[in-house]
Amino acid sequence: MPNVTQNPTAGQDAFAAASYGARPIGLGKRAAVLVVDLQLAFTDADSPMGGSPHVHRAVEETAALLDFARPLGVPIASCSVGWCSERDMPRWKIDKVYDGLFYGDAGMEIDQRIAGKSDFHFVKSAPSMFFGTPLNTFLVREGVDTVLVTGCTTSGCVRATVVDAFSHGYFVLVPQECCGDQDQEAHEANLRDIDRRYADVLTLAQARAALERLHGEITDGNA
Repeated sequence: MPNVTQNPTAGQDAFAAASYGARPIGLGKRAAVLVVDLQLAFTDADSPMGGSPHVHRAVEETAALLDFARPLGVPIASCSVGWCSERDMPRWKIDKVYDGLFYGDAGMEIDQRIAGKSDFHFVKSAPSMFFGTPLNTFLVREGVDTVLVTGCTTSGCVRATVVDAFSHGYFVLVPQECCGDQDQEAHEANLRDIDRRYADVLTLAQARAALERLHGEITDGNA
């Protein structure tokens, strides 16, 4: 397991005593990579919300994972978050969400480092990549039962997507290097909690190995 789960505090011991994290999620038969909100509003240093070095790192690591996944034929779904006007927005408590996240704004554009011509890309209006979107239909059509969740932010839209993927019955994996937040503490705290409940938090190397294993099973006719 990654470092974020290897140094338990007294509070984490209490979770372990109650059997949190006792069972691994494991793998299914066919995986997809989900990319949450790696759009210019959050990845461009000149954007009002784009200053996090942790998110910038996640973009580079996710790009590396996608470069590995695409030749294997792994389905990839990416999203941007945005709205037509304030009337169709949730009641955000984040002031800068109201700056640059409307249709036509540059902040809506997917970061070109992770964009792929054959990827399934759509716009969402809520934290979860599943809520009110065609994502589940896409995954069912692709025969996917395992999802690797990447993107930003770990404590926000990534976590919401993980919970909904879990609720839909998918095997859920989270490559820790491929997610980012406003600070490292929030990132690590949420990964610890996700790993206790909803998903297997992996290193990037472990995520690559999982994709390669599932691709081998698929090409051998076991899908």
